[in-house]
Amino acid sequence: MNNLPNYYMGNLILVLSILAWAAAQVLKVLIGLLVERQLNWKAGISSGGMPSSHSAFVCACATSTGILYGFSSALFAIAAVVAIVVMYDAANVRRQVGRQAKILNDVIEDLKIEHPDLLKKKLTEQVGHTPLQVLAGAALGVAIGCVGTYLRI
Repeated sequence: MNNLPNYYMGNLILVLSILAWAAAQVLKVLIGLLVERQLNWKAGISSGGMPSSHSAFVCACATSTGILYGFSSALFAIAAVVAIVVMYDAANVRRQVGRQAKILNDVIEDLKIEHPDLLKKKLTEQVGHTPLQVLAGAALGVAIGCVGTYLRI
């Protein structure tokens, strides 16, 4: 038993990826507390926001895979490709979905005068990330992947 999480999980890469995701979610709550001066627990379970937990998750996976198996290995190549796709999706596709949700919510609000039962719940508007949020999540994931692999958490 070289370490407790690895003993129970059996996979350092997965443990570090989950740790990076959890750290990003906690940071969202703390950043919200500092910036907005209010405690928003929903930020800890929602998508979108600073930093990107998706980016942190996949970058921790790719980084620790590269360190453990080599940056020229097929495993790292697969992890890096998945990370790039996820980060592109977070910064572009999902961000556009959020913009569309904002427009639809505005249109529905205008239509509620004539049709009050049109939509009871608003669409989620913050589902994607800005490039800065994706970059911050990626940096967090790389840092956790490097430090965690080095320390063999």
